[in-house]
Amino acid sequence: MGLRRFGRLVKWVGGNGRRPFSTSSSSSCDEMMVQQIASGKSLNLYSAINQALHIALETDPRAYVFGEDVSFGGVFRCTTGLADRFGKQRVFNTPLCEQGIVGFGIGLAAMGNQAVAEIQFADYIFPAFDQACIPSTAKFRYRSGNQFNCGGLTIRSPYGAVGHGGHYHSQSPEAFFCHAPGIKVVIPRSPRQAKGLLLSCIRDPNPVVFFEPKWLYRLSVEEVPEHDYMLPLSEAEIIREGNDITLVGWGAQLSIMEQACKDAEKDGISCELIDLRTLLPWDKDTVEASVRKTGRLLISHEAPVTGGFGAEISASIVERCFLRASTTPVARVCGLDTPFPLVFEPFYMPNKNKILDAIKSTVNY
Repeated sequence: MGLRRFGRLVKWVGGNGRRPFSTSSSSSCDEMMVQQIASGKSLNLYSAINQALHIALETDPRAYVFGEDVSFGGVFRCTTGLADRFGKQRVFNTPLCEQGIVGFGIGLAAMGNQAVAEIQFADYIFPAFDQACIPSTAKFRYRSGNQFNCGGLTIRSPYGAVGHGGHYHSQSPEAFFCHAPGIKVVIPRSPRQAKGLLLSCIRDPNPVVFFEPKWLYRLSVEEVPEHDYMLPLSEAEIIREGNDITLVGWGAQLSIMEQACKDAEKDGISCELIDLRTLLPWDKDTVEASVRKTGRLLISHEAPVTGGFGAEISASIVERCFLRASTTPVARVCGLDTPFPLVFEPFYMPNKNKILDAIKSTVNY
């Protein structure tokens, strides 16, 4: 089925009821999760995703997982063992039809179920864009005056660079979905974050698009609590405190940005690094407070710079912090305005050196 879509790329992957409208997310907090970390074990990101899906299916008999090839584990192995454990009536394959996958998920969620739909690669999510954003998912609740909704729908999809994915297995389309009020867009940076955020997304009373950085599926490994926990949506996290410049990013880009922060520290530059985690709706207050402190802002993401979500962050923070940050231009270190390349991927990517140069030029402006 979906395997034919990427051919040889398979070599680089290894092995309750209708919910009312709400703007809130999980009440569990990061501090509680840290306190209970001793009960966890070392997992990579795809294993953490698998664990979250296992918990979701186990704790709610009306939860379903479906998509291309998910029955045997999926091309990235995120759904390994789920069909055997919960049966093929709850974890099942679909035809190679993204619009149909999301459309089916809308109907399933509208009947009060938790529908977790997988789009095999974010590059192929665009046929489902009509269902996910324009007339259906994002507006389902509003068009009925809250008489019905599809808040139980979560759309999972691997996104971003992977080292050799080329034009059609490397794109970062998050900004497209951030222009659709009515859905949430969430991107984790690590296994621990991925598990807690995914469980929050599945249980949130609003439809969510959950992008998973495929670069980190096996590369990112950390201690992850084995118990059921949730992390708050629309709440950014300051993962490194500083005074000279604020850096904002999400997903796999955070590890690159952290490396740049450490190198900048050697030159006496103190960087504050923020993981946005939820892009829609995003945590403006945390970013604003940081920029009011540092007076400078740098945003980095893999997607092309023009029309990227970094532009929205830049505009919003300038509106809020004009008198504090107007002496220094907002810096954006992003992908290039080209189709995603294959052999030239290293030149396209916003790497550590590009970010470090931008930090220095912004601080010394």
